Amino acid sequence: MTALGKRMPATSDSEIEAALEGKTVAVVGCSRSSGKAAHDVPAYLQQQGYEIIPVNPYAEEIFGRSVPNLLSDVEESIDVVCIFRPSEEVAEIVDDALEREDVEVIWTQRGIRDEEATARAEADGRTVVEDRCMMVEHRRVMG
Repeated sequence: MTALGKRMPATSDSEIEAALEGKTVAVVGCSRSSGKAAHDVPAYLQQQGYEIIPVNPYAEEIFGRSVPNLLSDVEESIDVVCIFRPSEEVAEIVDDALEREDVEVIWTQRGIRDEEATARAEADGRTVVEDRCMMVEHRRVMG
């Protein structure tokens, strides 16, 4: 929290490290295509021991698992929602995440942000990391 009591997205190394502690990551916008960040970042995280749940309405299978269309279709418990969708889609994804009691962290990748959605998530007690690559931060903080 800031001095005025307003929460801010996680930026310190200790906040980032805490956000990376969740081991089940739903990747909204996960890609089937190697070479795309939306594929290579979750592949890296999977190699680091994270359970990756790809979410994509246009794919049937990624990383050898069936792919739900939406967060609400995910039956497993989720610790972190990692978003690889345009900023204008973040609000709806955050709202879906907030419907779930299990999601502790909402993480938007580089170039992706929505201040209003971040404020809603933080007001609901969720940690938000925005505009940062989860792979880069994992290497930097946990490496």
